[in-house]
Amino acid sequence: MPKMDIGREISSPSPKVLADPYAFYAQLRKMGPVIPIKHPVLGKGYLITRNEDVFSGLKDPRLVNNRANAVEGGAGLLDQWWIPRILRLLQKIMLMQDEPDHRRLRDLIHKAFTPRMIERLTPRIDELVDELLNKAAKKPVVDLIADFALPLSLNLISEMLGVPEEERLGFFRAQSRLVEGLAGANVAGLVLAFPTAIGLARFFGRLLALRRERPGDDLTSALIRAEQAGDRFTEDELVSMIFMLLLAGHDTSMNFIGNGTLALLDHPDQLQKLYDRPELIDSAVEELLRFSGPVGHAAPRFAREDIEIQGHRIPKGSLVLMLFESANRDEAAFVDPGRLDIERTPNRHVALGYGIHYCVGAPLARYEGRSAFLKLVQRFPKMRLAVPRQELIWRKNLAMHGLKSLPMVLSPSAGR
Repeated sequence: MPKMDIGREISSPSPKVLADPYAFYAQLRKMGPVIPIKHPVLGKGYLITRNEDVFSGLKDPRLVNNRANAVEGGAGLLDQWWIPRILRLLQKIMLMQDEPDHRRLRDLIHKAFTPRMIERLTPRIDELVDELLNKAAKKPVVDLIADFALPLSLNLISEMLGVPEEERLGFFRAQSRLVEGLAGANVAGLVLAFPTAIGLARFFGRLLALRRERPGDDLTSALIRAEQAGDRFTEDELVSMIFMLLLAGHDTSMNFIGNGTLALLDHPDQLQKLYDRPELIDSAVEELLRFSGPVGHAAPRFAREDIEIQGHRIPKGSLVLMLFESANRDEAAFVDPGRLDIERTPNRHVALGYGIHYCVGAPLARYEGRSAFLKLVQRFPKMRLAVPRQELIWRKNLAMHGLKSLPMVLSPSAGR
């Protein structure tokens, strides 16, 4: 890839790569299954580009999430004493832990995040979708992110966690600034994120104090009860768990709904097929996850020993990034992977992870997508972009791949 700093493109992607990451990933796959890079902060590392190797890597116990388990004295930038506590807690989220700590945390979250809770939420999801689409239908131009995907995902996870309504938008803005500030993965971005991080710490303090004083039938109260029952949640773990659930619970769902809607607009034959055959919705959700998923790559892994992948030696301590969106467009794993096919089978994608770090909220994400896409298409089969496609603006982050806005004109179905 001449004249392109691959490590820089992964950490701080150019507008060209943001607009079409799939062309970038296709180039990487042509270069090979394992590509050495120099990450601006994490140092020398390797990208895993192909489907089979990504699946294998996600289950390989030699690749760990906690850098301290791979590198002696492996403190990272976020571990430094001068970093605000809330940023240091990012190192403690469940996604960054290995066994046995990961299993302990996952068992605790499963006590609160139960299938019964998800089942109980499905009528509320449908209700929220209908409410938001009713409002959107009255507007000549709708921003599908700001007017639909964001309030749907943010209100849902906030209700689940017991976040007061008046706090929700402030949390979203703060975490968005934080994610944008950290996207470049450099010291300057971290320093600029300090005020936001301090504000987020106060937000979590208020939420925990409220739910300790007035516990309810919500996930935060359930996590506090688990902690108080002696199940070994520390205060830091409690904050990092709620942070992870709030961020992942709305950010990825928001991206998925935006990306998936754009994919349907780009493939009007598939949009029409879903309108004509709504029974295909479950298959459509899986294909939209594969085709335009919300997560570009897995959380960083580190080699705890020298390992070999497809003939490439990866030294102990090295950074390893497994590229989900590249794996989901791998020509060796899918027939015509660049084509959206809502009847695709088999469809072994990795959009929601694999192995011990498989997304704990996968059933919730699938149902949100199911309700959102089905109701959108059935109500507005003639929906279209309100601006030229090349004018769409993407968030400056390949890891959390999504649109900043999606201006659309909604057109009611015939007979309404």
